[in-house]
Amino acid sequence: MSSIDTADLIRELHRRGAHRVALQLPEGLKRQGAGLALDLKKAGFSVILSGDPCYGACDLAISALAEADVLVHIGHTPVEVHPDVICLPFEQDFDLSSLDRALPLLQEQRIGLVTTVQHAHLLPAAVRYLADHGIEAVTRDGSGRTPAAGQVLGCTYRAARIEGVNEILYIGTGLFHPIGVQLATNKRVIALDPFMQKADVVDSSRLLRRRFGLIERAKQAESFGILLSTKSGQRRAAMAERLASLDDRAVIVTLQEVSPDALVNLGFGCYVNTACPRIAYDDQVRFPVPVITPEEFEIVCGRRTWDDYLVDEIP
Repeated sequence: MSSIDTADLIRELHRRGAHRVALQLPEGLKRQGAGLALDLKKAGFSVILSGDPCYGACDLAISALAEADVLVHIGHTPVEVHPDVICLPFEQDFDLSSLDRALPLLQEQRIGLVTTVQHAHLLPAAVRYLADHGIEAVTRDGSGRTPAAGQVLGCTYRAARIEGVNEILYIGTGLFHPIGVQLATNKRVIALDPFMQKADVVDSSRLLRRRFGLIERAKQAESFGILLSTKSGQRRAAMAERLASLDDRAVIVTLQEVSPDALVNLGFGCYVNTACPRIAYDDQVRFPVPVITPEEFEIVCGRRTWDDYLVDEIP
């Protein structure tokens, strides 16, 4: 795993005239927090390390920032502009030869290419590597919540919507993002894990069957809690208000952390998630009742048909 280079960060902190620095790292990088904090202390800064869970740049440690001049958020590109926050992406290299694993599965000579932020710096090299093997790989320029070219998030698949391609290669670990790419684009998707040296054709049908079952269960609910996040990067207040207006049994519920215990204590028969989309898709097995997406709630309320199913995204 790559390490965090502090040299540029220290220069930026000095340029800003910062004295007291708050650090925030996502779960996969938290073990590097102690070393980074000590490096900054040696450079003359006073440091606070946020120990709360962090799920992305949409989940800034604002409480820690209240005790510091600057918040340094590690691992993600910014999803919202904040003058006192420095987002420091975490770059993770992989062996370009791992692309060989995907080549036999590709059916098109012109494909889309996407990845997560930690690998985005390698996409130009990946494009060249694929070109040497007869594949034209196209990336879409970054914008908004995904400023890096070819970058997708669990809540945003704009970079995967590439005109003129029928097949997309996703580079990264896990299946959540490539399944999201397939649902968002209706394209054929190949998922390449460059560390496991494994490539697979993505099949979202199993997820869709589970989601259909949840929608049918949700139709039997006597009450609906519309979950509204208090995290600024996940707060979709207008959407929550609109969804609550669709059914007289719906009530808006504000939460900082969406947890199984919190939902049990609130006692609704079904919850509609307007916070991070991954909560509904990734964490459903943890919840005692259906947790559905806004688009799925529209199906429950008869405002959308199953044939018009859409993946939940935050634009």
